[in-house]
Amino acid sequence: MKHFRRFPVFTQFRGNKPGILIGVILDRHNRLNTADLKARLKMIDLPEGNFNADEITEFIDQMQVYEGAMYEISTKLEILDDEFQVRFSHDPIHHMERRLKSLNSIIGKLERKGLPISVNSIKDNLFDVAGIRVICNYRDDVYSVSNYLSSQSDIQVLRVKDYIKNPKQNGYRSLHVIYAVPVFLSSGAHYTPVEVQFRTIAMDYWASLEHALRYKTDLPDAKLSEHSQTLLDCSRSLQNIEVQMQNIHRDINGAPQVGEAPKTTD
Repeated sequence: MKHFRRFPVFTQFRGNKPGILIGVILDRHNRLNTADLKARLKMIDLPEGNFNADEITEFIDQMQVYEGAMYEISTKLEILDDEFQVRFSHDPIHHMERRLKSLNSIIGKLERKGLPISVNSIKDNLFDVAGIRVICNYRDDVYSVSNYLSSQSDIQVLRVKDYIKNPKQNGYRSLHVIYAVPVFLSSGAHYTPVEVQFRTIAMDYWASLEHALRYKTDLPDAKLSEHSQTLLDCSRSLQNIEVQMQNIHRDINGAPQVGEAPKTTD
């Protein structure tokens, strides 16, 4: 069930009339339901046996840390968006989507990798349990926001994959950055990975359609191949259109122009 939460971005004054611009954060799932997660963990049937009470508690604690990291990053992004509006009269972020990987997705990914089902295995091998998709208006915004976020002193950049400069063979374009952000608990700071996908509006609706074609269709192979080629052509066309619109935006707006992806933290 998709849950929308609206938040005030900033107060804008036009003439003598103040107005509130409203941004949207889309949560793919509601906040972590520990009682439901505990019940589902008890029902998981694994080759090595069911989770014991200590393992269930440890798993739930770790999922709460991932959730905390996800909200830490999204709050930082909201603040950056606010600052851009004040400084440049421009909102770089159109909207954001947050999600925690489901229990089935976590276990399925560990099994596909041939890894043990344990909290330590998740912490050591999965870096996308917490995820945020940041939909920006222009390509400059993608690189500006990602670099400003990366430069914050409490942020570590673990991995960068720039599929905008180097699109996938199917035409997919997006900037993927895995950040580590501290989550402060009674036991101290726990640096926790969050995968952030930055993309423009055009990249996002292209990716949504391509995902539906790949995973949610019963089309025959010939039709699937035809549509895949059409989407590849569309991706190239959209890229050209985005460049032209970006150039117009640059001429009428003084927002920063950044054309490079963040660098990993040494």
